[in-house]
Amino acid sequence: MERQGKTQNSVRFVRLTEIAPLEIARHMSDPRMAEHMPLLTGAWDEEAARAFVAAKERCWHKDGLGHWAFVRQDRYLGWGGFQKEGSEWDFGLVLRPGCFGLGPALARQALEFARSDPRIPYVTFLLPPKRRHLRPLARLGAVQAGEALCGGQRFLKFRLETC
Repeated sequence: MERQGKTQNSVRFVRLTEIAPLEIARHMSDPRMAEHMPLLTGAWDEEAARAFVAAKERCWHKDGLGHWAFVRQDRYLGWGGFQKEGSEWDFGLVLRPGCFGLGPALARQALEFARSDPRIPYVTFLLPPKRRHLRPLARLGAVQAGEALCGGQRFLKFRLETC
């Protein structure tokens, strides 16, 4: 099930394939992104962006759900969505620095989708330990569920029931 074209507050959720690879490469190359994403290493170019989009599309084909691009008035704001990690659905949100303030509203919109999908009894969130602003997660109802290792990095793990 996909939420392509659905709008709320003029933000559309579309497939990443609808975004020019150069836009995604510029987004992910912004040095401010690496401050929030410990697994983000190396330079991003159009080839890296194409490989990233192809990997996310494989998730859609395998699991029937994946990451979207967020667009407002044809302006790419960032990407995020759900990815199956083992038996759990992990939710991620990666916005352009000028769009960070949209995070809570976009998360609520995506989580509304998760609540309507019977495959998703709960979602997890992985945040780097240096992340200090955790109040938005608490407002959503997420609780800390320990830690997780991903790509050799330690993350704080949160869980949100969707049922």
